[in-house]
Amino acid sequence: MENMLGLLRLHVIKGFNLAIRDSKSSDPYVIVRMGQQKVRTRVVKKNLNPEWNEDLTLSISDPVLPIKIMVYDRDWFSRDDKMGDAFFHIDPFLEAIRIQNQFRGLPEGTVIMKIQASRQNCLSEESKIVWNKGKIVQNIFLKLQNVECGEVELQLEWIDVSGLLSINELEDVAY
Repeated sequence: MENMLGLLRLHVIKGFNLAIRDSKSSDPYVIVRMGQQKVRTRVVKKNLNPEWNEDLTLSISDPVLPIKIMVYDRDWFSRDDKMGDAFFHIDPFLEAIRIQNQFRGLPEGTVIMKIQASRQNCLSEESKIVWNKGKIVQNIFLKLQNVECGEVELQLEWIDVSGLLSINELEDVAY
């Protein structure tokens, strides 16, 4: 992976009001895809508001690709049931990294950027990209599509594997 820009850690926090796919509940898990990469959480049994609190990591070489979130109900004797999906782009996140690189020494808790929920994304509320404990993080609440109800909460964190990602590289990526 010579073109890798860095790693994106997705902290899959929890689900809210997920759809019932078994008799009274569901056994949900999350699959995250970006291009050919695919990672997944563990199954939380019989829970419509699961707390995964799991870190999944994607290597980022083509940041234009969307990140897709798919929630499934684990079935033990038949095919797993779909419980909805969502997607998001990391362009704003990479732009925030570029901004932070230009303004070293940001105060703790500085909001670098806000992304509004709209028809062009799956955000269920405004998402803030914040300077937190020496890192750029973004909390995201995604409304699941193609299902009657449900949301998933994530937190993104950039892991720079090459030391310091150059501002020029990010400018090439972000635009």
